[in-house]
Amino acid sequence: MKFLDLLMLVGENLLAHRLRAVLTTLGIAIGIAAVITVVAIGQGGRAVLLSEIQRMGSSRGFQVSVDFARGEAPTADTFKLQDVAVIKELSPAVEKLAPVSYSMMVSVRRPHGREKPVMAQLLGTNADMPPVMNLSFESGRFLSSTDVTGHRRVVVLDGALAETLFPEGEALGKQVFVQDVPVTVIGVTKKESSLLMGAMNLKYAYVPITFAHELLNSRIIYELDGVAVSEDAVPQAIQDTLKILKKRHPSAGIHYTGMSMEEGLAIVAKVTSIMTLIIGAVAGIALLVGGVGVMNIMLVAVTERTREVGLLKALGARRQDILKQFLGEAIALCLVGGVLGMVVGAGGAMVVAYFAHWPPLISFWTVFLAFGFAALVGLFFGLYPASRAASLSPADALRHL
Repeated sequence: MKFLDLLMLVGENLLAHRLRAVLTTLGIAIGIAAVITVVAIGQGGRAVLLSEIQRMGSSRGFQVSVDFARGEAPTADTFKLQDVAVIKELSPAVEKLAPVSYSMMVSVRRPHGREKPVMAQLLGTNADMPPVMNLSFESGRFLSSTDVTGHRRVVVLDGALAETLFPEGEALGKQVFVQDVPVTVIGVTKKESSLLMGAMNLKYAYVPITFAHELLNSRIIYELDGVAVSEDAVPQAIQDTLKILKKRHPSAGIHYTGMSMEEGLAIVAKVTSIMTLIIGAVAGIALLVGGVGVMNIMLVAVTERTREVGLLKALGARRQDILKQFLGEAIALCLVGGVLGMVVGAGGAMVVAYFAHWPPLISFWTVFLAFGFAALVGLFFGLYPASRAASLSPADALRHL
């Protein structure tokens, strides 16, 4: 049987049972659409997340903290403010180093009783923080070393916090209350359009770390965030910092650990890839269910068309012709469902990406693999019914006349 003749025969048989064919392809279409939508959303979210994290830190950045994986927590003896100066002096690989003390949420309000407080994350740090977090300024300046040594009651607001507190105009030079303590605004960072920050609704208030210790009544420094002199020097900067800390605090009994920005991004990328793979596999189950539906409907077709098979064989049709015909119908059902699923899946990914404000990433390989998988489903689940039809003997088949 020629390929063109086979296509025409498959088309005629499917058109003869339109409703059944349409309902069968829906199972495949739903499976393909689910796989493409999930993978596209996962890839788009992963790209946005990595981009947002990169924007929040320098490629030369690194972080040293206690080893939380061991269940340890920092204490007032884990890091000292003097450690920062010693590390920067002894390690030529370290360019900037900022200690970080923080409180997850503090109230910040204007000095009027009727004003509602705004909840923000308080970061106590030093003058080295701007390059660490890629901060740029709308007005004013960041904290200076004099602000830190002088325990000055000053604050730098991020753009979102300043806009919330002072929607009518300039915040620079104004006074605000942080946890009911009056402080002066000396700088405002640029308001960055960030999906991650926007989703978490985070607002930051930066104060001198010495003032933060007084305000929070705690001298705990949670981590040291640094910038190396070059990307190649990041491992050396981490190693030097760890070595100096262990030497300066041998009795603390704390295990320190360091991580570069690149290592942090690699972990995030790995986690998001695993999540996408798991969810995509779950979506793939829908495709297998659709394949079972194809097998079921093809078995029904073989039973209904036993007489047709007997006549074809009586007229000289070979076993392989019958096999190709039924197998072609199964594959055609899956391919039509695959095309429909790709259209629906791409549309679904675009709709989700539109509302989530991130670009839909529908790669060629995602479409190719989904379509190829649909063809394989048709081949796998259509092979048994086709083989069963092809193995019918003409005598047994003609008894159904």
